[in-house]
Amino acid sequence: MDKNSNIKFIEQLIKNISIFKNLSTAHIARVIESFSFEKVRKGDVIFNQSDKSTDFYIVVAGNVRAVLHNEEGHELVLAIFGAGEFFGEMSLLDGNLRSAAIVASEDSVVAVLKRSDFLELIHKYPMIAVDMLSALVQRLRMTDDMLGSIAFLDVSHRTLRLFQQIAKSGCEVDKKTGFYKIGKITQKEIAARTGASREGVAKAMRILAFKGVLREDDGFFFISPEAENL
Repeated sequence: MDKNSNIKFIEQLIKNISIFKNLSTAHIARVIESFSFEKVRKGDVIFNQSDKSTDFYIVVAGNVRAVLHNEEGHELVLAIFGAGEFFGEMSLLDGNLRSAAIVASEDSVVAVLKRSDFLELIHKYPMIAVDMLSALVQRLRMTDDMLGSIAFLDVSHRTLRLFQQIAKSGCEVDKKTGFYKIGKITQKEIAARTGASREGVAKAMRILAFKGVLREDDGFFFISPEAENL
């Protein structure tokens, strides 16, 4: 993507990102000048765990995921980032190795900012650092919640919690049933995002279907708003 081809879209995208929310339009325009833009294909690795890169990234279009892999190659999804979300902030701030890999879940476009350019921005606009700390705390809380789920909840409850998180992220509600309508997600993806096996997820989904809180129809999942009471 050429940043000059759709500058208004990019300006609005960056303005809506939490760490840049306090910048004026003129300041946003200066920030954009520091970014480069890259296209990645589905399955491309943007960086690997333990890489030495320290760049900061924003998803302009598409979807990427932060993952860890074990020795058998199984994947644990730590987070998913869509358009308007950023990643790479930990190595950006401390200069250390990457703590996870980032993989494109679909064809995507990312904006890239060098660490030196980011540090220069902080000197010019100190509020960026304050808003970055706030965003980091929010992500730490989400990580704590995920780790707590893996440690203390069985696969059925972890699977249910994942569907609830997806539903609350902006899914439409089916007018006839009141159920949240969720786009198709594979058992492999669910397993990767809940730290479970595919077999465990399959069993969990049968249990949730038996309880009447989850059903699959015409390529979509539907989850009951009553699921929160389980």
